[in-house]
Amino acid sequence: MRRGSRGQDRIDMMAATVDEVFRERVRRTPDAPIADCGSGPVTFAEIDRRTDRLAAGLAALGVRPGDRIALIVPNRPEMIELLIATAKLGAVQVPLNYWLRGEFLRYQLADCGARILVADELGYASAAPLLGETGIEQVVLLDTPATGTVSYAAVLAAGDAEWTPRQANPSDLLAILYTSGTTALPKGCMLSTGYYVTVGRSYGERGWVRPGDRVYTAFPLFHSSGQMVAFMSALVNDADIVVAPEFHAATFMADARAAGATMLVGVGVMAQAILEQPPHPDDATSRFRLASWVPLPEDRQAEFERRFATPVMSEGYGQTECVPISASAVDGARVRASAGLTAPAVDVRVVDENDEILPAGRSGEIVVRPRIPNATFQGYWNKPAETVSAWQSLWHHTGDFGYLDVGGYLHFVDRKKDVLRRRGENVSSLQLEQVIRAHPAVADVAVCAVPAPLGDDDIKACVVLHPDQALTAADLFDFLRDRVPYFAIPRYLDVRAELPVNALGRVMKHVLRAEGAGPTVADLEAQGLVVPRDERRGPARDPVA
Repeated sequence: MRRGSRGQDRIDMMAATVDEVFRERVRRTPDAPIADCGSGPVTFAEIDRRTDRLAAGLAALGVRPGDRIALIVPNRPEMIELLIATAKLGAVQVPLNYWLRGEFLRYQLADCGARILVADELGYASAAPLLGETGIEQVVLLDTPATGTVSYAAVLAAGDAEWTPRQANPSDLLAILYTSGTTALPKGCMLSTGYYVTVGRSYGERGWVRPGDRVYTAFPLFHSSGQMVAFMSALVNDADIVVAPEFHAATFMADARAAGATMLVGVGVMAQAILEQPPHPDDATSRFRLASWVPLPEDRQAEFERRFATPVMSEGYGQTECVPISASAVDGARVRASAGLTAPAVDVRVVDENDEILPAGRSGEIVVRPRIPNATFQGYWNKPAETVSAWQSLWHHTGDFGYLDVGGYLHFVDRKKDVLRRRGENVSSLQLEQVIRAHPAVADVAVCAVPAPLGDDDIKACVVLHPDQALTAADLFDFLRDRVPYFAIPRYLDVRAELPVNALGRVMKHVLRAEGAGPTVADLEAQGLVVPRDERRGPARDPVA
């Protein structure tokens, strides 16, 4: 397996799969740690034995190459085991956001066509009332099994039976990861095993992760950032990883120091929350090799570097469909206000509404295409029309807007206007509007993003009521708390006589965004209407229609 020099213009390596990369690490460093997900480090040899048994046990349940396995699992060691085992088996993992509830969860379970669901106790409690509307035939519980389910331990025990590993091709489908749309339902991105490896190599090429690193992250392992940006970068580049169960700004840095981390991986909102914590005498004692916070304003980068004596890399950009699209080299020339140089595995252009290339400095839509096989996703699951639309003119259209400067650095300008990103998670405005519209007092609704204090968005629900109806912030909160994930509950409620529409009757959300959260808008958080942390997963307090 040949590796190019760091920062070269293209990746020129033999194609590989997750299984091949993993087995090579097992051969070379069997006793080295691969990951620690909160219960202590495990070695490559240990994971190899357990995932052989797990793959065989899943095969005994009837899982065949290409079958989907849905996962509702928090950051636990089993998530790493399931990723490696499905790669060995040739099955397709579908890791779902473990905060999902109600229609948000039912839709993804049904859409992916999985026959097997693997879940922890709280994940199963959320999914159980919905399973009759999906194709799930068997539930594997990580914890104490319930009636009609099988335990994870029993699946491992069944793995003592004879089983023949499958030789995968780099283009074989390994995962379906859902990404929220704007005016459409969430789409399942089809990701190949070769794409997983390419992502890891790309970050190694730029020096973000280096051999011997110990990566520390609180990224959820159901997300492309956790699975590919963090875990695969460690696996491919001879590093290991420590995954926190959840992100806690007050303890993140101390926990990373205690874990012996050399590199921190997260999003800019996490860094800003850390910087809001009171200074501590130990802040500058660890001197991590690198902290990757994408994106993070220049002044906050400088503040983090001063306070924690740790270099910051924030020059990167990507999405589940293609990651990274841009990423500057740690040891190369940098423009901190940018999203970095275009990544070696893809071509990047900025185009106008007619797909004409725009000159340097002109803002337009960012489009990409692969320079090597398996450098992007394979399309949207069960949505061929959406796939074709995204790949018009044979370039994947990101829906994001930016520009390239004369030095070739990409500058991110804005997301699709109707995307909502809150608490680090994308929220489908269409899905959220559908749920709110089901409230008996609501005649119409439009949701939009308004700026949040620490980055990302807060959500404003603009509601028109039926005649003689009323809706308070408490009413909306009580209606939504068991129907949508906690991060999708709007912060603001704007009850109004009508929604602004154009000549075609379409809601003009740019008007609602521009209005922001004025004095007549109710603030749910200010009224204490927030789902407590211990109630964000698991069964609804009362049955929900």
